[in-house]
Amino acid sequence: QVQLIESGGGSVLAGGSLRLSCAASGRTFSSIGMGWFRQAPGKEREFVAAITRGGTNTYYADSVKGRFAIDRDDAKNTVYLQMNNLKLEDTAVYSCAGSRLGLDTTGRLYDYWGPGTQVTVSS
Repeated sequence: QVQLIESGGGSVLAGGSLRLSCAASGRTFSSIGMGWFRQAPGKEREFVAAITRGGTNTYYADSVKGRFAIDRDDAKNTVYLQMNNLKLEDTAVYSCAGSRLGLDTTGRLYDYWGPGTQVTVSS
C-alpha cells in the first residue's frame, strides 16, 4: 500500500511559479509510475503530467507543456511538479497519483491518490 500526500500549493499571481511535492510512504515508490491531475470547481478532473518509474519518460497535457515540469526523486520517495508562468486557468486542486500498471490520462489506471493541494492563481 502506498499513501500519498501533496504539499506546496498556495496563492500566486499570474506569471508566478510554484513547486508542488508529493511524498509517498512505502517501499514500492520506485516501482510505480506517478502522475499529477487537477480539478477546478465545476469541471472534470484533468490530466496534467506523468512520469514513468525510473523517470525515463515524461508526459504533459498540451495546456501545460513548456510551463510545467515533472520529476521524481526515488531516494526521497517524492515526485515534484514545477509550475512556471502560471495562468488564471491553472487554478485547481492538484492531486498526485500512483500507478502500478501504467500511465494514462484518464486516471483509471492509477491505484493510489493523494488528497490534493489547492493552487490559486490571481491577476
